[in-house]
Formats: sequence, C-alpha cells, structure tokens
Amino acid sequence: MSNTVIRRIAASKKALAGTVVALGVAGSMLATVPAQAAAPTSAKAIAHQMIKDPAQFAAFDKIISHESGWDHTATNASSGAYGLAQALPASKMASAGADWKTNPATQIKWGLDYMNDRYGSPVGAWNFWSANHWY
Repeated sequence: MSNTVIRRIAASKKALAGTVVALGVAGSMLATVPAQAAAPTSAKAIAHQMIKDPAQFAAFDKIISHESGWDHTATNASSGAYGLAQALPASKMASAGADWKTNPATQIKWGLDYMNDRYGSPVGAWNFWSANHWY
C-alpha cells in the first residue's frame, strides 16, 4: 500500500473516532439535563395545575362539567353562551386574552376570575349553582 492510501485510512479512522467521542459527550450532556415537565394537554389538567386548592378545584370541576363537559368550544344553541364556563356574551372572555376562543387556559383564567369576583370563589359559585342550576 502506498503512504497516501495509508494516510487517508488513518485520517478517516481518526475522524470517525472523533465523531464517536463527540456523540458520546453530547449524549452524556443531554442525559444530565432535567426533562421539562410536559405541558398539560386537557382543559381539566390545565385547570388542575392552575387551581391548587382541592376544594376550589372540585367546585370548579363540578361547574365546568355541568356547563360544558370540559369542551372549550361548547356553544349553547339557544343563548350563544360559549366555552368552558359558558360566558355570555362569549366575547367577555377577551378580557382574559385574545385567544379566548381557542385556548382553554384563557377560558379557565376568565372563569376563575368571574367566580372569584361574583361569588368569592369557585366553592361560592358552586353553592349558588347547586341552588339555582345556573351561576
């Protein structure tokens, strides 16, 4: 074999070894980076993350389950109420964010604000809902 061919083979092996080492280092670095918690995907999971108090979450859950079945696109055919909390008019939810039509988190924020402002808390809203079947 000529010296040129031997040098090419040696250079290729050296480059390959360098690549393997670099990949090994990168892999070990990635293994030490903590994985970010996946963002909740369901509206109920988002609400659970936003409402830490179990009693308040349970009350919120009961209302939203009755009002929209946790469907953020639920629309009342007769009144036009829209979303998780069945806002009427639906456009009131714009106060919580411009993406109110499509973002369950924005609707949850608006619903919580509404319940807190009008009834003092989701538990207060549920107490009213239980007596009147609306809130």
